[in-house]
Amino acid sequence: SLCSVHISRSLFFSLQTFEKLLIANRGEIACRVIKTCKKMGIKTVAIHSDVDANAVHVKMADESVCVGPAPTSKSYLNMDAIMEVIRKTRAQAVSLNESICCSFLLSLQASEGVTFIGPDTHAIQAMGDKIESKLLAKNAKVNTIPGFDGVVKDADEAVRIAREIGYPVMIKASAGGGGKGMRIAWDDEETREGFRFSSQEAASSFGDDRLLIEKFIDNPRHIEIQVCTTIILADKHGNALWLNERECSIQRRNQKVVEEAPSTFLDPETRRAMGEQAVALAKAVKYSSAGTVEFLVDSSKNFYFLEMNTRLQVEHPVTECITGLDLVQEMIRVAKGYPLRHKQADIPINGWAVECRVYAEDPYKSFGLPSIGKLSQYQEPLHVPSVRVDSGIQQGSDISIYYDPMISKLITYGCNRAEALKRMEEALDNYVIRGVAHNISLLREVIIHPRFVQGDISTKFLPEVYPDGFKGHKLTDLERRELLATAASLYVAEQLRSQRFLGTPRIPIAKSKRRRWELSVRLGDGIYPVAVSKDGTSFSVEVDGMKLNVTSEWNLASPLLSVTIDGTQRTIQRISRNASGETSIQFLGTVYKLQILTKVAAELSKYMPEKAEEDTSSILRSPMPGAVVAVSVKPGDMVSEGQEICVIEAMKMQNSMIAAKTGKV
Repeated sequence: SLCSVHISRSLFFSLQTFEKLLIANRGEIACRVIKTCKKMGIKTVAIHSDVDANAVHVKMADESVCVGPAPTSKSYLNMDAIMEVIRKTRAQAVSLNESICCSFLLSLQASEGVTFIGPDTHAIQAMGDKIESKLLAKNAKVNTIPGFDGVVKDADEAVRIAREIGYPVMIKASAGGGGKGMRIAWDDEETREGFRFSSQEAASSFGDDRLLIEKFIDNPRHIEIQVCTTIILADKHGNALWLNERECSIQRRNQKVVEEAPSTFLDPETRRAMGEQAVALAKAVKYSSAGTVEFLVDSSKNFYFLEMNTRLQVEHPVTECITGLDLVQEMIRVAKGYPLRHKQADIPINGWAVECRVYAEDPYKSFGLPSIGKLSQYQEPLHVPSVRVDSGIQQGSDISIYYDPMISKLITYGCNRAEALKRMEEALDNYVIRGVAHNISLLREVIIHPRFVQGDISTKFLPEVYPDGFKGHKLTDLERRELLATAASLYVAEQLRSQRFLGTPRIPIAKSKRRRWELSVRLGDGIYPVAVSKDGTSFSVEVDGMKLNVTSEWNLASPLLSVTIDGTQRTIQRISRNASGETSIQFLGTVYKLQILTKVAAELSKYMPEKAEEDTSSILRSPMPGAVVAVSVKPGDMVSEGQEICVIEAMKMQNSMIAAKTGKV
């Protein structure tokens, strides 16, 4: 099977675990837990905020209870409300959001006698605190990054510590994760600014504003080891396994974008050394569940402990694909007290898996600024072989400012890396998302880039490959001709369809013998003459003095259109069109805007006045939806170019809005 999620149901019913499990989470991870629970015969209870009443995880669960309004602090992190739901539903076990504090777990297990699906509170507290986890890692003889191991009190102390360590440094939240509360500083000014924003983000996201500072490892790879352990039981079961590694180096704003397993970089010796250190750390804190130990690895294959995540991570599917294990099932079994069924020698690396995080983001703005809206059309590429999609949304779902903008995790599997990447390319082309901006164009460009294909990657991949920001796919001359020919053929196919009604001509006595169309197609700054001739079910198109044969079923009602151009198959999507000939087509992952006119209409269009662009140089407009959390100026203030005007918080990340020019507020 592709992944362990698809293992036969008979394997799940051989154990007695829990009758009912409450899932204190939302989105794709809640749906993922529910899928395994259903196969294990465990009833599920979902909690939700008022805006998530119709969410997919709510519909999938056997029971659901609203725990508060949209903000996570008042709903998914509302511990009193969650405790009340546990009492009300009589759940025997709980799968919790990773941001739930340890004091809640202690009261949960003490007063309610409810089992937590995860490690014990000591391990969570120790590993959830980056300061304490680093000290524990040192004691367990795990390689660590040089830095300050205490709590940084204020900006002045941050500057002093940064100078002692030596720039560049990484400022990070002690209780943080997911790229939140993290800043790289290259000088004193950036250290002060990083301290301010990191502490504010940490307080907002985790309720803990403590920070630490460590040396920033320049140009590293981000590689993590999946660990699965059991506690010491009465019969002295003491198993600990490492489930190979995941390569997570493709990141933006310290958040992972593309992950794969295994890594192209590690040799068996380095893999074993990292795995053994990960297991040593897990045993040091008596870890008892599935968890992940993250490392930074330099070009010489020296590796340094980064952090341990005491939860089921977003990228766990690639590990499931190459090992055949269901990590959720393993977590539930361990929580019930069963020993692990496997030995280290039983853990394979079968094939290759790649995961792309599909976000509701505009990739043309800082590699991805959040986008909100309703998914007016949504179709997952599950018809593509060896594809898995973990999502918590459906057509009609809302992407709001309150939660992470992730749409789904798209996973492909192959016998080798080349096969997995080829299937990912096909899956991205066949993924239909309408209503919000998304990052499919960026994901597709990453996986076909020569550096990525060769395995030459690091955490600086995106800024190095796109130093001026992501601009979309750059068409070759051949690809440009293919796009022009496809767009022109689509235009003619639509014209021919408009002449018919329910398969018959609108005016039976008026027979059109037109076989050739002279068109003018605008693409970018260029205007291209294109001639289209109909030849049976295909079109012969002349572009740049060259003829291309374009064939398709021309099902204009489908969001996906398979087109063959001179023997090359392409999957395109027509995103929009209007009466003035303007159309948007997704081709090779990127959406291109074109205008298609007849030769006569193109001649006349030069007399049409063009709408002047709005002058926004005197306006500060947020590039994303969010909440204003700080305003640094007041009416009448003089500001200089680059000066901070306000701070916008969107999806738990804080962004400084600066003045584009010198002027008066």
